[in-house]
Amino acid sequence: MIIFKEHMISHKNLNILLLVGGLSAEREVSLSSGRAILKALRENGHKVKVADPIYGSEEVSEEKIFQDYIKRDYPTKDSIRLLQKISSRKMLDCINSKLLDNIDLVFIGLHGKFGEDGKIQTLLELRGVKYSGSGVFSSNLSMDKDFSKVIMKFNGIKTPDWITFYKSEEDSLNEITNKINSSFGYPCVIKPNDEGSTVGLTILFDEDNEKLSAALELAFSYSEKIIIEKYIKGRELTVPVIGTDSYHVIEIIPKDGFYDYEHKYSKGRTDYICPADISELLEIEARQIAVNAHKSLECEVYSRVDFILNENNELYCLEVNTLPGMTDTSLVPKSALKSGINFNQLIEKIINLSIRK
Repeated sequence: MIIFKEHMISHKNLNILLLVGGLSAEREVSLSSGRAILKALRENGHKVKVADPIYGSEEVSEEKIFQDYIKRDYPTKDSIRLLQKISSRKMLDCINSKLLDNIDLVFIGLHGKFGEDGKIQTLLELRGVKYSGSGVFSSNLSMDKDFSKVIMKFNGIKTPDWITFYKSEEDSLNEITNKINSSFGYPCVIKPNDEGSTVGLTILFDEDNEKLSAALELAFSYSEKIIIEKYIKGRELTVPVIGTDSYHVIEIIPKDGFYDYEHKYSKGRTDYICPADISELLEIEARQIAVNAHKSLECEVYSRVDFILNENNELYCLEVNTLPGMTDTSLVPKSALKSGINFNQLIEKIINLSIRK
């Protein structure tokens, strides 16, 4: 059996800067996470300032920062490019500003590029400020789907077969089709190599050059490198890891289609079963693999490990999320609650682990 270590609630009042928003296609998800995190931090007695790196060193009201809400679809590639063009330099200004003066901890509520991929972690380390979650190396490695799958496979963790393509190589449609067919065939999943929340993802169930072309264009619009993965039919499971402990397995059951951006962040579109209705042996196996994946990528503090359970009860690890969502539909809080850890306690546990790392 997996043993849970006793969680400790800190009574120390900290000066915390909560980073939310950012430059990625997941900025609206980050803002939603940030609202919940901010409430918990203040209820736990901490003194909290909020900053969105897109505003640089400017002190902006919380009302302005949190004005956006998660919409049905993820932001378009053009809107993200414009935001990055206007605001990418401001990330440096934000971290180098007085906003971080006398801060005990930066709680990273960012998701996706420039938040979950090691870039903001690098800037914070240069500034000499403690921050929540995994470090630079593990953040970057986990965000790169191709490299993280290489590491998982090396460590004996089953993951769907995959191939990668670079935008700069300009492979022809026929070359890509031939590589898919010679590798694993259809159905397959096409997605950006370094995005989350199913941004830019397409599932192709059969060979269709027109659909393939559209899927490639979409994926390449969000990343210079894409991954094409064998589609594994089965049940979607996820396992949080906090510290060195795994928590209850959750099954994710979309009410229609697949677990895309809309189903993730729209209330009522997905059912979550926690603990998942699986055998005790399978629960133990999933949780142990999750811990192994977390450790193999050198993750720290917390993560969420996603799986597909196929028809033969084989677990395939899809990816490790180093800054999983903390919205009101998010999975880590659901699982922790089943172990008797409420949201405020979970946030405090993340703080304690982050300060000690």
